[in-house]
Amino acid sequence: MFRRAHTLFAAFFLPAAFLPAIASAQLVEDYNPPRTNCCLASAAQTLANQLLDWNQYGRYHADNEKLKSQPADPNRVVFMGDSITDGWKLSQYFPGKPYINRGISGQTTPQMLARWFEDVINLKPGAVLIYAGTNDIARNTGPSTLEMVEENFQAMTELAQLHGIKVVLCAVTPVSDYGPRKMTDGRPPSDILKLNAWLKAYAARTHAVYADYFTALVDEKGMLKDGMSRDGLHPNEKGYDLLAPVAAAAIQQALTGK
Repeated sequence: MFRRAHTLFAAFFLPAAFLPAIASAQLVEDYNPPRTNCCLASAAQTLANQLLDWNQYGRYHADNEKLKSQPADPNRVVFMGDSITDGWKLSQYFPGKPYINRGISGQTTPQMLARWFEDVINLKPGAVLIYAGTNDIARNTGPSTLEMVEENFQAMTELAQLHGIKVVLCAVTPVSDYGPRKMTDGRPPSDILKLNAWLKAYAARTHAVYADYFTALVDEKGMLKDGMSRDGLHPNEKGYDLLAPVAAAAIQQALTGK
């Protein structure tokens, strides 16, 4: 019995003694663990629910069903994107326009592609604005190569155009380190520039419209202009004031060719 217990001890506990050799963990002066949820079962269920709807297909499902029951509007425009779109109050910046917000905070291009029919094509818009890529760079759903991100943009663009929907490809906005934490660590400006260069060239090749959000918000240092964001990533109202006319001009060009 003692020998068996000793074997189990060796199997499960002795390897821990060698962790410092393979991990970067170390002893701390003060014990300050991350705050945990009060109810682990509830937290586990929430995580399970999120995994079952990993692309958040259900987020706009009810609203989509209402829209699909209405006559199609040739001036309807879907804004597809992440938190920068999700937080944009379209009715405030584009009053009276039949513009539909389908942004979801934190999303990457594979998640948007997975809900493309539900949130774009089935709504029969005249045009779609695609703002994406910053969360791919930040690895929100794991590491991606530039080519993988480009292919997701291609798939969304080609599907939209196949169904007669005009496409506006929006440049990824700059980030800055002027806020409470350094945003350039997770979203290197060089990666943003590479993706934007490809988006501009791809838009020209495919007769899509390129909306240059980047130039509208960038300063002389290549950063998101100071005072245009609360955190160095998400535009505040002043930031959206600069983006709105860029979006409006791009939509006009997409719908009318002018």
